Amino acid sequence: MADQAVISEREQKILGIIETARGKRAKFRDSQITMAHGAGGKATQTLIEGLFVPVLGGATLAELADAGSISVDGAQLAFTTDSYVVKPLRFPGGSIGELAVNGTVNDLAVAGARPLALTLSLVLEEGLAADDLRAEVEAIAAAARVAEVQIVAGDTKVVERGHADGMYICTSGIGQRDARASLSPAALEPGDRILLSGSIGEHGTAIMLARGEFELEAPIVSDTRSLWPAVDALLAAVGPHVRCMRDATRGGVASVLNELARASSVAMIVREAAIPVAPAVAGAAEILGIDPMYVANEGKMVVFVAAEAADEALQALRSVDGCENAAEIGEVRTEPPGMVLVETSFGGRRVMDQLVGDPLPRIC
Repeated sequence: MADQAVISEREQKILGIIETARGKRAKFRDSQITMAHGAGGKATQTLIEGLFVPVLGGATLAELADAGSISVDGAQLAFTTDSYVVKPLRFPGGSIGELAVNGTVNDLAVAGARPLALTLSLVLEEGLAADDLRAEVEAIAAAARVAEVQIVAGDTKVVERGHADGMYICTSGIGQRDARASLSPAALEPGDRILLSGSIGEHGTAIMLARGEFELEAPIVSDTRSLWPAVDALLAAVGPHVRCMRDATRGGVASVLNELARASSVAMIVREAAIPVAPAVAGAAEILGIDPMYVANEGKMVVFVAAEAADEALQALRSVDGCENAAEIGEVRTEPPGMVLVETSFGGRRVMDQLVGDPLPRIC
């Protein structure tokens, strides 16, 4: 018992130090931009909170999201923008064009908005094969039909050879907020359950293997898809009980959890054994020395729901194509605020920190 008390006291001291450090507002002091600033981890957070927010707008941490709110003559709308810089342009399970549509649609969906329309800007590299361009335009059109959104405006630019990895795509999207949804990180309460809409890590792992840099082959395809059907089913089943949703793209599930824990000043406990990971992804991650929790997804979301509605919410998610492996992976607690802890498969606990540096290649 004495040893346990010592361990507990040491643990509390360490957690207190981390909590104090995280409570300080990020300040952007870097002398130049690095790839880490686009990885979705600590460097990205510092760039956004330390430069963009103070200069461009006064949003609080809890108000930061992938889609903003607009009210036009009483209509409640959501608006988002995004850029896609994937290499290679085509990968198992998808391509940059399909990804651009689904990624934009998903930012609207997890904000509780039915996607309506997108704008599209193509930055093309000199020398891009016309057949490759045609394939991506067709992929964009096909993904838009599936997602039931219109492409209503666009623009095209061409840059010199070697300046755009073939093609970059920039999008904006607009959606109508669903009356069934009242979502905010500030709504999180102790006892809320954390749901994951399916197995993680497929997109980022598929991209990494498609580059052929690791001499590793595995039957892994990207999970890119529209999340609106899952959000629609969830809101129909337990709408008032859904607190908040996020799609787990750059930085993976770990980054989403850390962002929301800090924004809402709550603690989160995640059960490592409950996290769904496909065997092929788990095997590749082990060989590459990476944690699937930090790997990007393009068709998975994290959902926070009131405890009494968790079972019904899971049932609703599992009824949707692509969400059959949805799982409850943890819950919201009060202490230590702003932190995410993992209950490991070995019975211990560890801090799940934000992504540091740029350990993964660019994948979205």
